[in-house]
Amino acid sequence: MLVKQPQVRVTMFVDVAPEDVYTAFTEPDWLCGFWLAQADGPLRVGQAVKWTFMVTGAEATVTARRMVPSHQIIWDWDDGSTVQIDLDPFEDGTAVTLLSWGFAGSDDEQMAAALDATEAYSIVLCDLKTLMESGKSAGLTRAKAQLIEARQ
Repeated sequence: MLVKQPQVRVTMFVDVAPEDVYTAFTEPDWLCGFWLAQADGPLRVGQAVKWTFMVTGAEATVTARRMVPSHQIIWDWDDGSTVQIDLDPFEDGTAVTLLSWGFAGSDDEQMAAALDATEAYSIVLCDLKTLMESGKSAGLTRAKAQLIEARQ
């Protein structure tokens, strides 16, 4: 029996200002540059937004709970889990910390979901870094989506 529910923690330095990273996680054009196939609107507190992922058929509804421009974004997934992104100025860029918790299921299912989420969010942050710093996605999220589809 788990003493405490698992929590994901992923960090990355991105060599751009916190306001730019904030925009990348809240605006559809940016989200679709490194993470999503489609977003039906920007993140806004209390508004449900449908996100379509690069894996065919994968979609979710997210609802922003808290948004502090250039500092923090918290949203809830439709499966009951939560994501918190903290943006802290670091050197000439931003330290991005992504936390996620609230995974459903048995202890084993929660651990499996947390491990899968750690891998996924790590890839997302790496692709975000590449896009923000070079102007072009490295295609990391898309490559992982292709692998997932091939193994289904």
